[in-house]
Parts: sequence; structure tokens; C-alpha cells
Amino acid sequence: MAATAVRYLRSAGAPTAVEPLPRPALRAVRDDERLPVDPAEFRRVLGHFASGVTIVTALDEDGPAGFACQSFASLSLDPPLIAFMVARTSTTWPRIARTGAFCVNILGADQGELCRSFAVSGADKFAGVPWTPAPTTGSPRLPDAPAWLDCTITTVHTGGDHLIVVGRVESLDATDTTADPLLFHRGRFGRFSA
Repeated sequence: MAATAVRYLRSAGAPTAVEPLPRPALRAVRDDERLPVDPAEFRRVLGHFASGVTIVTALDEDGPAGFACQSFASLSLDPPLIAFMVARTSTTWPRIARTGAFCVNILGADQGELCRSFAVSGADKFAGVPWTPAPTTGSPRLPDAPAWLDCTITTVHTGGDHLIVVGRVESLDATDTTADPLLFHRGRFGRFSA
């Protein structure tokens, strides 16, 4: 269908390619730049938005790596894409980025402690945590997670002090369709209640 549209546009004399817009210069916030809002107030207000919680994992030459992530969203159905955001200061992200693949483990309501163990920096996050390789990339899949998505990295964008990672879903499953989600709201874990 796209090829037909391109042929039609060419026959009508319309341009079929658009010059890309120039990319903005990427930079970090300088010490002399003032923030438009107080960071504590920004966090307090955005804390009113409840989000699900995930653990993003990968397997590199040093073993399994992962971090807790609440900034996760579906992005596209065709192709199947998801996105998550990770702090540019993360020490785990470079390990995941080098593999080119990851697994998003969507946590259930009873997995708050697991999430806390993956939210700390510098610890062996997989100590005592069972996992199996996801079918496509081999990234760690946490068997008690109600759902998972096995992905390859397609794009990484800079977004202030975070990176926006876009992944293509290669395989996925919801292994526990009755589990309630683990939610994060106003600095605390919670459950969904209808």
C-alpha cells in the first residue's frame, strides 16, 4: 500500500521525501541554569499519577542485570513497540544497552519487595532471585511476574536527565491473568481496587 502511495505521489509530481529537521544540540543542564520548577514540587505533583511497576532485565557477559522501572508504556501496535525511561546516571543501563536486548517483567501486587531489591544501586540484585531466559533474546524472565515482554532495542533518545528507550517486542506472554498489578502512587506501592 505504501509503495502504491509513493508511485501516485511521484506521478502527480509531489515530493516523496521530506528533508529531516535539524536535530537540536544535546546538552546537560549547566550549573548556572535555573530550573523552571522546584524538583521536589515537580515530583510531588507527578506523584499523583499512578503507574505500574516493571523490572527491566538483560543478560551480558557478567551475568544478569536489571533495574526497577515505573516509566514504562506501550508505544505502537504495528510494529509492536514499547518505551521506558532510565536515568542517565544508571549504572545498570550501560550493561543492558550493550546487549541490544532486554525483557520487561511487569510486576504483580505482591512483588513490592522484589521491586525494592532492584531499585538499589550497587547490590547483587539477582541474589536468590530465580529467572529463566526469555525465548527470543535470553534476557532474564522473572517467573513470578504476571506478564513479560522480550524486546530488542530499536532507538534511544535523550530526554533531559533520562534516556527514552524504544524496544521492539519480539515475544511476550501474560502468565497470570488473575494477578493484580503493582502500582506506584505518591511514593508508595499499592494495589488496584475497583
